[in-house]
Order: sequence, then C-alpha cells, then structure tokens
Amino acid sequence: MKVIGTGSKKVLILQILDIMKKYSDADHPLTQQEIIRYLKEEGTECDRRSVRANVQALQDYGFEISMEKDGYCLKGRSFDETELRMLIDSVFFSRSIPKSRAQAIIEKLKAEASIYFEAKMAHVSSLPDLGQNKKLAAVLDQIDDAIDDKKKIRFIYNSYGSDLKLHPTREKPYVANPYQIAAVNGWYYLIANTEDQDGVSYYRLDKITKLEVLDEKIVPMKNIKGLEKGLNLPKMMVEHVNLHSGDCVPIQFTMGSGNVDALVDWLGKEFTIIEDKAGKLKVKVVCNEEAFYKWALQYGDDVEVLQPVDLRKKIASTVAEMSKKYKK
Repeated sequence: MKVIGTGSKKVLILQILDIMKKYSDADHPLTQQEIIRYLKEEGTECDRRSVRANVQALQDYGFEISMEKDGYCLKGRSFDETELRMLIDSVFFSRSIPKSRAQAIIEKLKAEASIYFEAKMAHVSSLPDLGQNKKLAAVLDQIDDAIDDKKKIRFIYNSYGSDLKLHPTREKPYVANPYQIAAVNGWYYLIANTEDQDGVSYYRLDKITKLEVLDEKIVPMKNIKGLEKGLNLPKMMVEHVNLHSGDCVPIQFTMGSGNVDALVDWLGKEFTIIEDKAGKLKVKVVCNEEAFYKWALQYGDDVEVLQPVDLRKKIASTVAEMSKKYKK
C-alpha cells in the first residue's frame, strides 16, 4: 500500500517496514540511501538518521532485521521461501479452487516474500482453470460456520451424469452432523455423520448443492460409531483411502518389494510388513474394504489379496469379467 507525501513520523516507520519487506532479503540488503530513494518515490522525504532510528525501533519491537555494513534486510518473515513455495503449489494444483480465487490467494502469498521470490514462481503465470465449481467457496464458508457453531446442515448430494452435469443421487436431502473438512487428492471432503446412516460418511464439497445450516445442534462425536475417541484424521486417511464410507476390516495382501513407495504414498506408514521374502512383501493393514478393492485393482499385476476371502473372491470375479471383455 502506497502512502504519498504524508510527512507523518508515525507512518514513516510503516513505510520503511513495507520497503524492507518488498525489496530486501538475505541476498539483497538495502542501503540507507536505497531506502531513502524508495521513500522518495512514494512522496516521503527522509534522511539517513531517521532511517536508522526507525529500523532500530522495528528491531526493538521484535522484527528480525540485519543491520550489516552492506545494508539492512528483513530476515524474519511469516513464511520462509520453502514454506511459501509449498503453500503456493498446494493452491496451484488444487482442483477445488476456482482460477480467479486461486490467483488472488497466490498473489497474497507471494506478497509475503520479497520481489526476488517472484522470479522463482514463474509457473503460476499460466494457472490452469482447475477449479470448476465457483460456488465451492460459499459452500466451504457455510460448512466452516456450521462446524464452528456446532449446527446440523441439510443439502443435496450429486454425482455427474453422461451430460457432464451434476444430478442428485436421491430426491431426499441429506441431514448431517458436520465435524471436519479434509483436503484429499486436490478435493475438499466433508467428514460427517448422516442422520439416516450409521457411522462416518464423506461428501465431496464441490458435489454439494442447496446447502442450509439448521438451528439444530449436532450430535457429539463421542456418540457416533467410529468417532467415540474423537477424530484421528491421519488414521482415518489411511483406513479410508480416497475417503470411502463404511467399516474397516483387517486385510492381508502380497506385493512386490519394489513398490513400497506406493504403499507409503497411499497408506502412510500405518501398515505392517509381516514377511519380506524373495522380493515379495506380505502386508497387513486395517482399511475400508471398498477403498482397498479399488486400490488393489489399480496395482493389479503386483498385488494379491489373501484375506478376507470375500474381498479376494470379489477381485477375482472382477478380473474374470474384465478378461472376458478383452477377449471379444
């Protein structure tokens, strides 16, 4: 924000802080003369003594500012460049944030660093329109408010039809106790309990329409099956790969030892290798059965489910049906 020619000593310290935030870093310290020049461009006259006094006042207040012979630089920031890069990439690759909103968020994040950080983030200049649902932000805000206020919500849940448009999965709206929003694989999911269903359910926010926040208070998590001890999000992410609803079961399977990366990527480290022999791992994990069924098919030529027997038979039947299609 530019302040033109105020001449106010109270504003001067803020102008100097903004200049150091924008134009200085460890590799680009600012001399007193350079700070005076930037101030002059903003319409403020200042001398070296005032610059030094204000920088010292900022230090006394707690700002981490280096005052070396070659100049001043603001070292302490809310985020370092690595953290900013991670945050910006998270926004950049999100499929849930509309392009215009994502670009605005990224610009705010870039403003937390000096101008020299900009060149390192050139890839954001061609931000693709990954977020298609422009109503998502409103849904996100409404559900956030409902969670904060411990209020139930009512909504229509949809799925995509062959016309690539959303259609209700059922006529009757869902009434749910909202507990948490989680970001998984670039999508936002609501973790909730639905009135006519037992246990925990998951709903993708971009598929929610006609959302209402009700006056009725939610059912406490301790009264919901699977949430008796509270919400353990990391454990839930492992047990419900891609957030499929339903109970979790113990599963045993074999997989090539060269694919441990895939195990960690999808299951974290919440699995047990019970045998490592001849390049093949025998693994045990507790996971949602439907989620693991789809995961096993994804790595079909390398994964063999041993237990439970019903899951093994289901995969065998699916593979047999797939084989028939390709024999035609």
